[in-house]
Amino acid sequence: MLVLKFGGTSVGSPDAIEKLTAILGDSEHALKVRVVVVSALSGITDGLIGAANAAVAGESAYNASVKAMEDRHRKISHAFLTGEARQAADAAIKAVFAKLNRALDGVGILRELSPRTLDYVMSFGERLSAELLARIIRSKGISAEYLDARPLILTDSSYGAAQYRAGETYTRIRSYLKKRPALQIATGFIASDAEGHTTTLGRGGSDFSAAIFGAAIGAKTVEIWTDVDGILTADPKLVKNAFRIGSLSYHEAMELSHFGAKVLHPPTVRPALEKGIPILIKNTFNPEGRGTLISDKATPGDFPIRGLSALPKVTLVRVQGSGMVGVAGFSSRLFGALARRGISVILISQASSEYSICFAVAPQDGQAAAASIREEFDREIAAAAIEPPLVEDGLAIIAVVGDNMRHTPGVSGKVFHALGRTGVNVVAIAQGSSEINISAVISAQDVTKALSAVHEAFFRAEVRSVNLFLLGIGLIGGTLLEQIVNHHEILADEYLIRINLVGIANSKRMLFNPKGLVPKKVRALLTGGDPATASPGTEVLPVNLPEFINRMKTFNMPNMAFCDCTASEQVAALYAELLQANIPIVTPNKRANSGPLTYYKTLRTLSKNRGVPYLYETTVGAGLPIISSLRDLALSGDKVRRIEAVLSGTLSFIFNNYDGSKPFSALVRDAKAKGYTEPDPRDDLNAMDAARKVLILARECGMSLEFNAVSIEPLLPPSCFKADGVEAFFTELAKADDDFERRRRAAAAEGKSLRYVAVIEAGSARLSLRAESPDSPFRSLVDSDNMVVITTDRYIKLPLVIKGPGAGAQVTAGGVFADIVRTARTLV
Repeated sequence: MLVLKFGGTSVGSPDAIEKLTAILGDSEHALKVRVVVVSALSGITDGLIGAANAAVAGESAYNASVKAMEDRHRKISHAFLTGEARQAADAAIKAVFAKLNRALDGVGILRELSPRTLDYVMSFGERLSAELLARIIRSKGISAEYLDARPLILTDSSYGAAQYRAGETYTRIRSYLKKRPALQIATGFIASDAEGHTTTLGRGGSDFSAAIFGAAIGAKTVEIWTDVDGILTADPKLVKNAFRIGSLSYHEAMELSHFGAKVLHPPTVRPALEKGIPILIKNTFNPEGRGTLISDKATPGDFPIRGLSALPKVTLVRVQGSGMVGVAGFSSRLFGALARRGISVILISQASSEYSICFAVAPQDGQAAAASIREEFDREIAAAAIEPPLVEDGLAIIAVVGDNMRHTPGVSGKVFHALGRTGVNVVAIAQGSSEINISAVISAQDVTKALSAVHEAFFRAEVRSVNLFLLGIGLIGGTLLEQIVNHHEILADEYLIRINLVGIANSKRMLFNPKGLVPKKVRALLTGGDPATASPGTEVLPVNLPEFINRMKTFNMPNMAFCDCTASEQVAALYAELLQANIPIVTPNKRANSGPLTYYKTLRTLSKNRGVPYLYETTVGAGLPIISSLRDLALSGDKVRRIEAVLSGTLSFIFNNYDGSKPFSALVRDAKAKGYTEPDPRDDLNAMDAARKVLILARECGMSLEFNAVSIEPLLPPSCFKADGVEAFFTELAKADDDFERRRRAAAAEGKSLRYVAVIEAGSARLSLRAESPDSPFRSLVDSDNMVVITTDRYIKLPLVIKGPGAGAQVTAGGVFADIVRTARTLV
């Protein structure tokens, strides 16, 4: 024998009911189903509650909503029934709604809505759907009867969430069914107490009703038919990569449902567990799907956990004080006081010192819990032996569940590593001795991010992802965008790293889509394209830097990264705020690290203390591994003694090619024409950019230097900087050609060549034009290459040399891209 339960969406429309009746008539169910338990039509229970609240408030609007409910039931009746059957159904519907209206009128007159009355009002939803469905099934040629389950399921008088009495209930059900061989279409959710008053089993209680019927008749299986393919590894509305769980143990199912898995009503498992009856979760709209089987012989999973669930709103109550330490019976008094108030405790966490204890309750119970504690411990609080209870709202619980967690080392570490890396603060922790549940209390606003991070850590550990926000699509940012477009599929397919571009902005517009922007489309949209061409869910807004930063925070996604491809001091000034929000930063912008020393140290400290990546390899040497090499040397215990470097691609090109064949000013013109300089070459020849790079390297070596401590030998005479415009500058520069030529000839006479070199040593940093001998490594430079020569305790005789292109959009963007990928490796 089988017991089937169909939820509100499974009976909520004619199409759904067609699928339901097809399931009852298929080969797996025909002649095998003994009882079908049904919920109210989708939305009806909420409608009934709304009508009752309107009635008690003296509002007449409930009349229209009740009329709409009646019309909906009649419309479904007419979709299946004709002739006398339709007339009989219409009469029955009219009679039931007449009773409902009388009940609501009474509520309105008395202006009172007791829990008992509300249970009675809510019962109309299941009574209407079950009776109507019985008529429809009979019209299909199946012998079926309507069963009002209230006289059969006996409960206590805890209206709203009544507890059933198994022995008497099972006896009544068996006795009733013994006399009625037809298929029974039974009301879910509703029952009655010893006085015959209507009670309800709690929201979602139709599942519970089905399990009770199954346990009573010893069913082979209880099937729960809903609108999803089974129990998933997480709520798919919160975790987009959630997938179906094939099988669960009873205990796993109870833990998941207790902490918010919405497919199954939490008490449902208990009757099935006691009788050893499997529960099968199936999808009415995909009956061929395998669903989820809950039993005592669950198939071992491939992962250490089965799934995640969450209670999105809880309140935490804390009690602490020295008067708790070593006092026998304290916990008994505490939880006894709560029990007397009828307050259910969801989670408990206690310090091993016994100095403090906290517990989670439903938000509506928080203040009542605190009041009961103050009443119970009034003398201890007055004597300052314990502190007054502290109530903290705005919290949530996430639960990680799985039988495989038992005796498996490393699961807890992986959970909290995932939460920590994504910036989720854990307020309290609980784990039962059974080791199949780890629960954490967190901020309610972090639920989605926390679930996604832990889900990815366990179920997609081989896939690493970054939710990227990109600011600036100039030369570097635009090239980076092209590289993402060209390489993101290869990165995902071959290296299992997914770059999800969530937000992007230039100087005019900003785009956001939490599900991911289409990289190929964003440039056109940013430069004035029609927003209607954007992918679904994309917002196209005028650029606003504070709002861009705010969006990153409010999106609150796991594995986020912010990439700053601007040269803006205003953006760099926001880095600390982002790191404090646990958002990793990738940047080629030198402004932050070459600004005030205190700010540089603040950023490094925030990154270190919070474990949030702050990556800026490309601020010096473009894609060359200079900063990472310095860090590796320090981590391995080496000591940097001296750094010599050519750090300007512009100056490298000019002096690498300054052989006297053309004047210095003409060579600068060539460099400008080839794109090696800024539009105004003075922005390169003033050596400010090179000085910022020198300062960054000096600070990476542990030197506490400000920018004004970097000694810069001027290359140009003051008249060049005073010139009005680029052409006037070149005129002034030509006047200095003879001076440059004299210096070149003097160096050449000694077999040397000029190079503009940075030197960092003994706590100082300087930049100067030097004459380099033939054996100097800087003589090997070509074109616009950079070079860094690092002398350390280990590299004393033969320094470490890093050489290559130190500028250019492709290599710089490639270095930024590599840092973005590095955040994926760091965050997972």
